[in-house]
Amino acid sequence: MNKSVKPSNPMKVITGPDTRWSYANVWEPKSINGGTPKYSVSLIIPKSDTKTLTKIQAAIEAAYKEGEAKLKGNGKSVPPLTAIKTPLRDGDTERPDDPAYAGCYFVNANATSAPGIVDVDRNPILTRSEVYSGVYGRASITFYAFNSSGNRGIACGLNNLQKVRDGEPLGGKASAESDFATDEDDDFLD
Repeated sequence: MNKSVKPSNPMKVITGPDTRWSYANVWEPKSINGGTPKYSVSLIIPKSDTKTLTKIQAAIEAAYKEGEAKLKGNGKSVPPLTAIKTPLRDGDTERPDDPAYAGCYFVNANATSAPGIVDVDRNPILTRSEVYSGVYGRASITFYAFNSSGNRGIACGLNNLQKVRDGEPLGGKASAESDFATDEDDDFLD
């Protein structure tokens, strides 16, 4: 019997199923300010999902330890974790005007290669309209240290996504389904 156990990566996290995807840019890479085009998603995690948040904190600390040499750079010492940029943000303080972020933390994850996207049965999702800002799902993300042109910190890489359920679309645009959900054909028939 094969007892080989794949070593787990302490910097990798699978978020809980109540994670909501916002700014879901997962089909085409986009360039920000002329940078390398990337796929990205903002993962909104309820503050009540302490299991996911604890895993993220541990992964950030693991990435910090693993990346100490990179974070130190040419400096004499490694800056403390509290002094560098980390990807876990508080939606209540950083996005106070956005109700989708109320009572939540968020992590912006990105990647240069396309994430795998599957449904709840782990079948690939090929219909782009199935994945939009507002759906709920789990995300496979990996935290890593970076030090580029004086910016030092921990970043979050996007690996794969699993849609768990639909949610109210974010961004204020009504879906075609909801626009035409009523039986009020009166105007149409007159």
